[in-house]
Amino acid sequence: MTPAARTQAAIELLDEIIVAARDSGAAADTIVARYFANRRYAGSKDRRAVRELVYAAIRTLGERPRSGRAAMLALAAENPALAATFDGVGHGPAKLGDSESKAWPGVAPNWLLERLRGSGLDDAEFPALIERAPLDVRINRSKAATVAIEGAEPIAGLADGLRLPGGMDVERIEGMPDGALEVQDAGSQIVTLAAKAKPGQRIVDLCAGAGGKTLALAASMGDEGAILATDTDRNRLSRLAPRAERAGVTTVETRLLNPGREAEMLADWGGSADCVLIDAPCSGTGTWRRNPEARWRLSPERLDRLVATQQHVLAIGADLVRPGGAMVYIVCSLLDEEGAGQVATFLADHAGWHAERIDLPAGRSHGAGVRLTPAHDATDGFFVARLTRG
Repeated sequence: MTPAARTQAAIELLDEIIVAARDSGAAADTIVARYFANRRYAGSKDRRAVRELVYAAIRTLGERPRSGRAAMLALAAENPALAATFDGVGHGPAKLGDSESKAWPGVAPNWLLERLRGSGLDDAEFPALIERAPLDVRINRSKAATVAIEGAEPIAGLADGLRLPGGMDVERIEGMPDGALEVQDAGSQIVTLAAKAKPGQRIVDLCAGAGGKTLALAASMGDEGAILATDTDRNRLSRLAPRAERAGVTTVETRLLNPGREAEMLADWGGSADCVLIDAPCSGTGTWRRNPEARWRLSPERLDRLVATQQHVLAIGADLVRPGGAMVYIVCSLLDEEGAGQVATFLADHAGWHAERIDLPAGRSHGAGVRLTPAHDATDGFFVARLTRG
């Protein structure tokens, strides 16, 4: 592919991604993979170059652009070589029009920036929200007592956390036993520590998804006790059992829940859990480094629906905790309506519950919990609180 053809390919992909973001369609990675699956002539260098253009545009533009061409023109405004590909020759994009307008760079839509400021996030922290994320892993000590990876750095406060060099493929690290490493952001590892999981406990991971935090809990418990991992998403939950087997974890039971019938389907665990961990569905404002297109998908209406869902899962989780037990509430969001505000509302509505102070190796106190941010902690953004039932 010529440079101009690569630019045109990026424009076509961005057009699809913009529509998918508007209509809650497929993720950008899925769209890119599908695009090249139908274009076998594109070599690995072409695919890499086009992908880099696509994601550079997504990271550059906080507001969802009106078109892929407008998005690429925003990049071209700062890149003369890219601008030169708009020459109308061959398979490249059409020539620039005299009055053609480009999209404008930004961190996020203005309404979201105002919500972030209202949640106590300083403007100086905004640029870090869309930087490229590092690759972090958790060492599974039951599979590997020691791990030596060239260029890897230990993560402060995490005995089993490593930050790998950029571009490394975890699946191709030579000499690593199968299941020895689990890809998991340092922030995700840190907030899971708030569960204070111990061998022999009964723990519910209420919104387990594919099970990253479930496996971290099992490691803290030495694979002794019982973990019930639940979710309403069959596809995501189905990934947990193979991961657990690969990691040598035997204490996890998975249970698919029907929306609206969660309490009924969890009745056998009612009032008996030592800890319920709730990694609640959220806006993902703390994970834009990994999912920059999420800024284009979020709307005030969708945020309101997420807040209602979080209140719902908190109520379900509270009924599962034994007297003296705890509920750990986690969101990968930096918005107070999903984090500190959500916990404040729960405590106001549930007598007999109180927020417990938690000491973590990163983060700052925020409301009744702790908040981690990319700029301050070099992790994804999280809010976590530990609530104890009297």
